[in-house]
Order: sequence, then structure tokens, then C-alpha cells
Amino acid sequence: MKLLRIFSQRLYLRIWLAVVLGMAVLTLAVAWAWKIAEEQRAQQTSATPPSREMVMRGPDGEVMAEGRAIRIPGPPGDGVRFEIAGSDGRPYELWLAPREWRGEGRPPPRDSAVAFWLRPPFGFLWMLGLVGVAVAVGVFPIIRRLLKRLEHLQSGVKRFGEGDLSVRVPERGHDEVADLAHQFNAAAARIETLMTSHKSLLANASHELRSPLTRIRMGLEFMGDDPTSARAKAEIQRNISELDQLVDEILLASRLDTREVDVGTTESIDLIGLAAEECARIDAELDVQADGSLEVQGISKLLRRALRNLLENARRYSQGEITLILARQHRTAVIRVEDLGPGVPEGQRERIFEKFYRLPGASERSGGVGLGLSLVRSIAERHGGSVRCEDRLDGKSGASFVITLPLV
Repeated sequence: MKLLRIFSQRLYLRIWLAVVLGMAVLTLAVAWAWKIAEEQRAQQTSATPPSREMVMRGPDGEVMAEGRAIRIPGPPGDGVRFEIAGSDGRPYELWLAPREWRGEGRPPPRDSAVAFWLRPPFGFLWMLGLVGVAVAVGVFPIIRRLLKRLEHLQSGVKRFGEGDLSVRVPERGHDEVADLAHQFNAAAARIETLMTSHKSLLANASHELRSPLTRIRMGLEFMGDDPTSARAKAEIQRNISELDQLVDEILLASRLDTREVDVGTTESIDLIGLAAEECARIDAELDVQADGSLEVQGISKLLRRALRNLLENARRYSQGEITLILARQHRTAVIRVEDLGPGVPEGQRERIFEKFYRLPGASERSGGVGLGLSLVRSIAERHGGSVRCEDRLDGKSGASFVITLPLV
């Protein structure tokens, strides 16, 4: 089963196997045809043996025997034999030794004259077999060399699809594979340029929004303190805070999407202390199910932001208690945030991590703008981990968001 899986996943092995099987079928077909022809020839020879008039004379010219001579069929390499019906009524036998034989007046044994693998059809079969082996051995490196380039192209496309826009594949040769590699590199370069321009524009626009937000906030300080102005100030302040958070999330998302941008210093972080601070901030329960400390290598402000986003998201949708569970699984730290809210439908558990995606029916006031969970996934992947949404461990209604991070 494993061998079949290997052949099904490797195109060059299937092409090579097709060539080998083709040579094997050709060898068997020719050998079978050769054998049939030999059998028919032997039948025709035994049915109507050729005969001719033959005269044997001695050294002095005296006729020793004469009559009709009939050739006796024999195995290849055994020479030629004739049976002569003499005119005197006595039978004679004439044997002509093969050219390769150097005997002393007596014929060689019939069975040992020629090895069986050299007689028809075996001789031709061995010849075709050797040709087939030579073709199989010679064709394999050619096919492997050709499809190795396709494997490089496949690997490049896979890496490009995973988000590495800088990947390029080697362009060797002048055939269709080389042209395909050239077209892929050109398309990848254009996409990388467009994405870089898009991220730069988004980051610059988000950064420029900081200035008018700051001026609006300063203007609020000079407004009156009467009840009407106070209510207006509170509403404006809330909108400014949401807009400021949105700008901050867009800036952080654009920086996380660019691997080359420095987003902070990597250091050893104690997850228990970090989680305790964030749970106290939002009044959530902390449950540590691991002995000793849980330390990971990462950027403190990013991991804090990931925990805060999950806890605030749980507080936004849940009316009951929120629990943050810390556990150790082999060499991985598991962070689980559970709430008692309505939960997430199974078909939406992957889409909620997309940028600007919100669950159907979620308003902007209660559901944010759809960047919080996307940032959590980007931060987790930036630290070599992952995040997912699943059911609660105790089976109650609600959602459970799980972050896994490699331990130090």
C-alpha cells in the first residue's frame, strides 16, 4: 500500500514504470511470436522433410553409397544429419559437424551442443530483456531531471500560496516547463509589488489618521460642562476611542503581515504572570493546570494583545463568567479562553479569523470591526503557534478559543 502511494504521488515514477512495462510487454510479445514461428517451421519440416539425390565416393572415386538423402531435424547447434537409403538397400547416415565443433570423429551430445537460453526463442528473449533494462536505466535519469523542475515549481507555488510572496523558482532550459516557471516568477513579482504598495498605503493612511484624531480629542477638552455638552462629549469620546482602536489594529495588522518589519524585542515571557494581569483587568477567572512556570520566547506586547483580544471578545458576547485555562501539552503551552455566550457555529469557526469578518447579525457596536481575532491568529503564527475555535471542555454552551505556543 505504501509503495502504491509513492507511485501515485510521483509523476516521474509513473512515467518510468510505463516505459519499463512497455518494454516488458514488447519483449514477451516478440518472444511469443518467435516461438510460434519456430513451432510452425518445425512442424512443416517434420511433415515434409526435404530430400535430394546424394552420392558418396571413396578416395579412388569408387561409389560407396548412393540414393535419396533425407535431412533429419535436430536441435540447433547439433550440425546437419542426413539419412540415405542406399541403392543396395542398406541405410546410411551422414552427419556434418557444426563449424564451431572440433571433435575427434564422434558427434557431441545433442543436449549439450547449445545452452538452452541461447536457443530460439530464449536467445531473442534475453536480448530484448537486456535492451529493456538498458532503456529503463537510461530513461530514469532523463525523466527524473525533467520532473525535478516541476517539483521545484510545485514547491514554489505552495510557498507562495502560504504567504511567502518573495519566493521565486529557477528558470532552466527553453521548454514548456521553463516558460511556465518564467510566467510564475513574473506573476509573483507583480503580486508582491501590488501587495507591498497596498500595505504601505494602508499603513501610511492609518498613521495619518492619528493627527486629526488628536486634534478632535483636544477640541473636546475646551467644550462646556453643561449636561447636553457632557452627553455629546461622551458620545464623541466613545466614537474617537473606537476609531483610535481601529487605526491601531489596522497598523498592527499591516506590520504583522510584513515579516521584515520589526514589531518588538523577542524575550522569555512567563505566560502565567501575563495571563494573571489580563484576567485581573477584565475580571476573568484564571485556572493554571500546569506544574511550574510556562515560558515562551516571544514579544510581550503582542502576546498581551492576543490575550486581551480574546478576553474582551469573550466579555463582549458572554454574560456569565470567563475562564482562562493554562496547560502544558508535551513541549507546547495551551491557552484556552472559555465563555458562556451563544458560541460560534461550526461552519463559521474558521471564517471568524479572517480580516473584517463578523458573524451574521453582529452589529458594529457589539461586534467590533472584525480585526481582533485576525490579529490573534497573526500573533500566534508569528510566534510559531496556532489558534482555533472549538466547543467548551465541559460541554456547556459557549465558545472556547485555544492558542498553542511552543515552550522555551
